[in-house]
Amino acid sequence: MVKITFPDGSEKEFQKGITPFEIAQNISLRLANDVLVATVNDQIWDLQKPITVDASIKLHKWDDIEGKKTFWHSSSHLLAEALEELYPGIKFGIGPAVDNGFYYDVDSPKPILESDLQTIENKMLELAQKGEDFVRKDISKVEALKMFREKGDQYKLELISELEDGTITLYKNGCFTDLCRGPHVKNTSIIKAIKLTSVAGAYWRGDEKRKMLTRIYGITFPKKALLDEYIALYEEAKKRDHRKIGKEMELFTFSQKVGQGLPLWLPKGAALRERLENFLRKVQKQYGYQQVVTPHIGMKELYVTSGHYAKYGKDSFQPIHTPDESEEFLLKPMNCPHHCEIYRSKPRSYRELPVRLAEFGTVYRYEMSGELHGLTRVRGFTQDDAHLFCRPDQLKEEFEKVIDIVLYIFKTLKFKEYTAQVSLRDPNNKEKYIGTDANWERAERAIIEAAEEKHLNTVVELGEAAFYGPKLDFMVKDALGRQWQLGTIQVDYNLPERFDLTYKANDDKFHRPVMIHRAPFGSLERFVAVLLEHTAGKLPLWLTPDQAVIMPISEKFNDYAKKVADLLNKSDIRTRIDDRNEKIGRKIRDNELQKTPILLIVGEKEVENQTLSVRLQGKGDVGTKTIADFTAWVQDLVEKEISE
Repeated sequence: MVKITFPDGSEKEFQKGITPFEIAQNISLRLANDVLVATVNDQIWDLQKPITVDASIKLHKWDDIEGKKTFWHSSSHLLAEALEELYPGIKFGIGPAVDNGFYYDVDSPKPILESDLQTIENKMLELAQKGEDFVRKDISKVEALKMFREKGDQYKLELISELEDGTITLYKNGCFTDLCRGPHVKNTSIIKAIKLTSVAGAYWRGDEKRKMLTRIYGITFPKKALLDEYIALYEEAKKRDHRKIGKEMELFTFSQKVGQGLPLWLPKGAALRERLENFLRKVQKQYGYQQVVTPHIGMKELYVTSGHYAKYGKDSFQPIHTPDESEEFLLKPMNCPHHCEIYRSKPRSYRELPVRLAEFGTVYRYEMSGELHGLTRVRGFTQDDAHLFCRPDQLKEEFEKVIDIVLYIFKTLKFKEYTAQVSLRDPNNKEKYIGTDANWERAERAIIEAAEEKHLNTVVELGEAAFYGPKLDFMVKDALGRQWQLGTIQVDYNLPERFDLTYKANDDKFHRPVMIHRAPFGSLERFVAVLLEHTAGKLPLWLTPDQAVIMPISEKFNDYAKKVADLLNKSDIRTRIDDRNEKIGRKIRDNELQKTPILLIVGEKEVENQTLSVRLQGKGDVGTKTIADFTAWVQDLVEKEISE
């Protein structure tokens, strides 16, 4: 017999060799129909895999992320089976689940186009309806190499060559067999609705020197109604794409001559960034932060000391060499090593701690071209970075104050749904991290206790910590229900040791400070992208580039429009004039497209009465106001937005 412990702490004995699916059946037939995968002793398992030792178990359905990921990974194998039938001789790279669906990278004997996706979808549905089981098989390395050599699949051969004998498994569904560690759902018949969304290019293993493969993206669901809902959201997401909105609002652009992934902020976008920075600077000042500025480059040795070079050297830009052969610089991938050196610039006493250093610092990371996406994935970005150096007895209080700042930002910008993800070290893969077990345990405990005291809705994710310490990541849901990681707080005992940071305590001995890394926005680029998509470009009045636009009905009223614009701009109401020789209906449509929140129409009647005809974005006319009344009205709206 084996003892099985359930999530609620209850225990039950079963015959040794029972499977998670059989346990689900024992609980209820409905659960057995809905369960997709199981977690057994903190490892994801197939439902058919026997349990031979005492174990804890959690059964995952569609609503669980583990269930969705397994469902989508299984769907990528169904896609591969369909492709193998439709494109004889096709070779396969990798086919993982992603946040919203899955993809498979393939090397096809003939091009696969967007116009081919419907045919592939139909074949997938045909195969799914056959109800093929996903069958796992353990195989030796010799057998695996022989099998894929016979198929002529050089991509799988390369992957197998890097695996240890005794760790290799295959999965078979229908006539398709793939190298895969799993797990998978029990049967293809539960895949009821399929949508292949796009075709893209992707270098094999992300290496621009390797062959370009075809990447096919898709998403699947256990019910057609869920697909219909997804398609509706997908169409709305296309309308809200920050790249489209950013172009319409003239916020940012990209240039091939400047370089991929390096955004150029246009005047309106630069002003938007400046307002976000000033907003956070004001908050930080209230919490005792000091602003610093550091260079865009640093000596390679700086990042060797911090550990960033060993961990991220391959993802950084190539070193910068100077005429002095002993000098080697890097574009900075992180701001924290520079801030450590600022802390070290003078002796520190326990009385002056905590030291809170803040910087809007631009950093650079060499992302592969296939991974770049608008402002959400770039090669140069500005972090609203800060590093706090405190005594161990101050750690929890300082951490909780940072949480307060993050929550204030979310409240002001109307991000109402969020989860705090406690990102911890992977206990089974400690070599990925630096520092002692004792330091890690102290840091992880501090984060967990602070999150509990702030009553945050938390989830715990093993293996998601930074290489130098655990962190609290804020996962925010936007207006379409999509989840974004915005804002992070990290506890670090390791960099103070690497940089030999100290303070003199009241015992006249030198001690190590604890370091907190913190970025409430994450990066300005990504934050602006998410904000644009969350609001569909209809930004809060205090933040939007143009708060009002004055539209004269004809050129006769341009002088009055200019007089009003001057008065409003002097009152800090950002106003421009649309004096094009166009009909007023066209001006209204164009300015609504640019997401200007307040449209002011001036004609003969307004000039005569020294008033403004006021129209709100998406709401229509709201009446006529004097210039003084309009000014007070807008200022009141802005004040309410920030204070609510």
